[in-house]
Amino acid sequence: MKKIIYAFLFISSIFANAQDLKTYQIYNKKEKKATFHKMINELSNYDIVLFGEYHNNAVNHWLQLQLTKALYEKKNGNLTLGAEMFERHQQTDLNNYLSGKTTDKEFQAATKLWQNYATDYKPLVDFAKDKKVEFVATNVTRKFASYVSKNGLSSLDTISTENKKLIAKLPLEIDYDAPGYPEMIKMMGDHAGIKAKQFVAAQALKDATMSETILQHYKADNLFIHYNGDYHSKNYGGIYWFLKKSNPNLKIAVIEILEGADEKLSIVKPKEENFSTTEFIIVFPKDAPKTF
Repeated sequence: MKKIIYAFLFISSIFANAQDLKTYQIYNKKEKKATFHKMINELSNYDIVLFGEYHNNAVNHWLQLQLTKALYEKKNGNLTLGAEMFERHQQTDLNNYLSGKTTDKEFQAATKLWQNYATDYKPLVDFAKDKKVEFVATNVTRKFASYVSKNGLSSLDTISTENKKLIAKLPLEIDYDAPGYPEMIKMMGDHAGIKAKQFVAAQALKDATMSETILQHYKADNLFIHYNGDYHSKNYGGIYWFLKKSNPNLKIAVIEILEGADEKLSIVKPKEENFSTTEFIIVFPKDAPKTF
């Protein structure tokens, strides 16, 4: 009998410790802990939600899908989705898959997709397909960002009128002091000089193109959820900065991502850069499963 009791106590202890483990912790703008339900209720009142992500964080991607499903229900289906992971020239291929004109196999074979598409983004696309929700390919065609990174903004002057439809409207105004960009220049080091500016210009081209595409598909009665790398919207920079520049009246929420420094998943702000507390911050364990 004693052995049974000891075994029961041992198993109960293990279970209790396992229950203490967290897969994520949400914080609001006041850096107070928030529940998933509370986050959904608040986000439903916004026009646009920019969900930053770490591209390889599996829990992050799972949570994106849960958030999308919850907001779909909360908004009675009045939802539009968009993602950095799809470029403007891929919209036709994406539409053909969403409408059932092509199969998943045909779509993946014909379209150059991210290496973790099948595990991390396909569930979102398939949700949109099932619910007949618009899914927008927002990003600049990558080769043009590469042009800028290597040769500067002036290299865009030489592309065709047709190709200019794949990038944000020119001329592109860049504020190199906007949130995020000074940190990028600093990371490249003072010796990088003009190359650092060109690298930031390429990033700004992506941010501006995604912002412009979101605005082209935004509907007043729909909530637009956009999935992008955390760096494209953190600290209210990047996409957020361009959206507000175009339409200051838009109500935009930013979800930032951190990987925790302790088991309690506390907010530990990066010392090497400025850090603004956005509408919500989600902290994941440092050892959260990675998809690549």
